[in-house]
Amino acid sequence: MVSFTTIQQSLQSLEPILNHEEKFFKILEIYMELFPVQDSFLLRYSPLGYLAEGMISLNPSGGIHIGEIREDIRSFPIIFSAINERKAKYCTGLEYLKQMSIKYPIPSNLNSFVVVPIFFNSVVFGYICSTEFEENAKIDDQLLLTFTFYGKEVGKEIIGRNYDKRIQFLSRRELEVMRRISLGESTKEMSESMAISELTINQYVKTAIKKLEAKNRSHAVGELFRKGIL
Repeated sequence: MVSFTTIQQSLQSLEPILNHEEKFFKILEIYMELFPVQDSFLLRYSPLGYLAEGMISLNPSGGIHIGEIREDIRSFPIIFSAINERKAKYCTGLEYLKQMSIKYPIPSNLNSFVVVPIFFNSVVFGYICSTEFEENAKIDDQLLLTFTFYGKEVGKEIIGRNYDKRIQFLSRRELEVMRRISLGESTKEMSESMAISELTINQYVKTAIKKLEAKNRSHAVGELFRKGIL
């Protein structure tokens, strides 16, 4: 069983990689080295419309772009559950048929599936999934905890490293609201998921825009991207 320390040490190799595509392939390479899987698919996720979009996939034969994948995750209970709970999930056999009843771009002869949400704090912005596993691989609760930890640490590497002194001028709540806006969440959705009023959400947005010296929400989000914060 791979340890949490090994995961953290392995992901340190991402630090010097500046090219986003190269970094994403490296994330899948490390994932396949550490876990008993034989393929991997990386998808970005937006809560706006519960939309998942394919990015890249990797297997022993090489990597490919999977931009043609575009799915509403509500059609896939296991993915929907993994994202809502921010926990890795696994299904096989009859349960696989229940969880994956709608067309999915994987070979029809496969009957097992694991999904690993990628998240930072409470925001899920992507996930990795696999459909092929090493012979005699045992996907138990302990391994699922390790999968979950991997998704959390990847989230830190992608977003968390920019969560430093450069953003101290924004409060934690202001930053969270702006990040959720960048991911497509509406004021109502944020209010429900963060358990605060829409009025409070709008106040956080207003103060963030002012601190960033921006003209509006879009301009503020753009500034955060330009500064490397989002």
